[in-house]
Amino acid sequence: LLTTPAGAQDTAAPLAPILITASRTPETTRDTLAAVSVIARDEIEQRQSRTLPDLLQGLPGVTLRSNGGLGHNTNLYLRGTNPDHTLLLVNGIKLGSASSGFLPWQSLPIAQIDRVEVVRGPRSSLYGSEAIGGVIQVFTGRGKRGPVTPRLTTTLGSDGRAEGQVGIAGDIPGSSGSAWLDAAIGFQRSDGFDVCADPEGCGVDEPDRDGYRNNNATLSAGWEASKQLTFDVNFLRSASRLDYDGGSRFGNSRRSRIQVLSAGAVAQPTAAWTTTLRTGRSRDDAKIFSDGERINRLDTRRDQFSWQNDLELDPNHTIMLGIDWLRDRLDAAREFAEDQRDNTGVFAQYRGRVADHALQLSLRHDDNEQFGGETTGNIAWGYELGNGLRAMASYGTAFKAPTFNDLYFPGFGDPTLDPESSSSIEFGLAGDHARGDWAINLFQTEIDDLISFDAATFSPKNIERARIRGLEFSTRTQIANWRLGANLTLLDPRNVSAGSNKDKLLQRRPEQSLRLDADRDLGRLTVGASLFASGRRFDDDENQVRVGGFTLVDLRAEYALSKALRIQGRVENLFDKDYETAAHFNQPDRSFFVTLVYQP
Repeated sequence: LLTTPAGAQDTAAPLAPILITASRTPETTRDTLAAVSVIARDEIEQRQSRTLPDLLQGLPGVTLRSNGGLGHNTNLYLRGTNPDHTLLLVNGIKLGSASSGFLPWQSLPIAQIDRVEVVRGPRSSLYGSEAIGGVIQVFTGRGKRGPVTPRLTTTLGSDGRAEGQVGIAGDIPGSSGSAWLDAAIGFQRSDGFDVCADPEGCGVDEPDRDGYRNNNATLSAGWEASKQLTFDVNFLRSASRLDYDGGSRFGNSRRSRIQVLSAGAVAQPTAAWTTTLRTGRSRDDAKIFSDGERINRLDTRRDQFSWQNDLELDPNHTIMLGIDWLRDRLDAAREFAEDQRDNTGVFAQYRGRVADHALQLSLRHDDNEQFGGETTGNIAWGYELGNGLRAMASYGTAFKAPTFNDLYFPGFGDPTLDPESSSSIEFGLAGDHARGDWAINLFQTEIDDLISFDAATFSPKNIERARIRGLEFSTRTQIANWRLGANLTLLDPRNVSAGSNKDKLLQRRPEQSLRLDADRDLGRLTVGASLFASGRRFDDDENQVRVGGFTLVDLRAEYALSKALRIQGRVENLFDKDYETAAHFNQPDRSFFVTLVYQP
């Protein structure tokens, strides 16, 4: 329900952050009927997170699997669902490979991110395919108003790590404050390390460093034409090169590019009617090389358009009506039987409040050119118990369309695969108090026709049914000058289909994860520490390949040399723990980072 930082000093509760993703309309984290986390720019800088996966690790319901260090493939499992069951949005535009279903968490430059919103639980009734586990939306651009000011960040660290970002933000001169701009460019470099821990398990013996290079840029701009009409445009580009341990079949180097362009307009024709238009294109382009020779290419483009109308019947009752259109296109080195499909979704939502009761109802129908129609819905109820306590309950359905690779990849795909569908039920209790907040959520998700990899046939297959049960607990508080936080996730992700794998754990999901954070202000000096613990997991459907649990400790410190200039230091994996999140692949040893930040 609520996992945002608490900054209370006395008896007044802190202002609740505003989020958009949970209901597609602005609402506070206290008013939402979803389980959410909001991470703003100040918390990103406080934690000195070096990557987006590092920032997300340990959030309630979030577990990660990586094939190595910086830039290597990273999968995110939200509430124990598949990696492609999380919808990734960048400034309102869907991003991800329509061919493989991979989401480029490792390629999104954290230095250019202003805010991240994580919504846990099904959201297909608002967004369509992919939102079985939830939605994560990334917002770029700092949105700073006032005179144009520069910012500069530079980092040096272990394994030849070097990073730099430079940007400007503020009102466009001569616009009288009605137009604003944020622009930034950056880079990341790392010599890396040998990610393969077991050549037999990796399937290749390449004892070398697996380095990474990335160049990125963002642009955000807006114009307030009047009090009733605003325009915005957003652009993100991230181009990278990664070396990895592969071979002649899968390559050992990848050059990839992700790009997101969006434009939107928000108009308020009347006091009770707000209409929003948004269009954009996202692109995920990957070229695979083996010893310098290109052996494959997968370039997916997703063109999108949405029209949303919010109608306020009165201050306590609103209706939303809208339509989304999406076209997925694939350009590949190999010929696919199908390389394009359209999807049109129409949706409606009601949000209301009567006395201490809150209600949210949403319904959506998607017409997919490939699979026909899918209808999904969600109902959520909340109740104010008094004394800062709130209870909620919800039920929702969702679906996920198979990717082009699942269906048509030559020698691998299965065109008879069915779309995945799910139903979820959830109960939650949360409390907001002067010194902090806490929340506990219980949920169960059942997924029919879950798509999984069949090692015997080396192709995807539908698992008849999977069931995921879980508990999430989070709390944030402030005691004296200490800011304290804790997140706990307990999962029971099971294959409940008939057969030899009945009651086996779904692969690659740990059953337990815990994160503890503590930060203290000492005048110009701020110090902090984080502890992250993960339970064991299995790397296969048969539960024969066990990946052990681990505990990591990070330290951080920051000293303000002046109001505009700060120096930061961070130690990751303080006790130099050897661990894996994917079988046979190393993770970074103890690492050191020093960062200089200039931001007037």
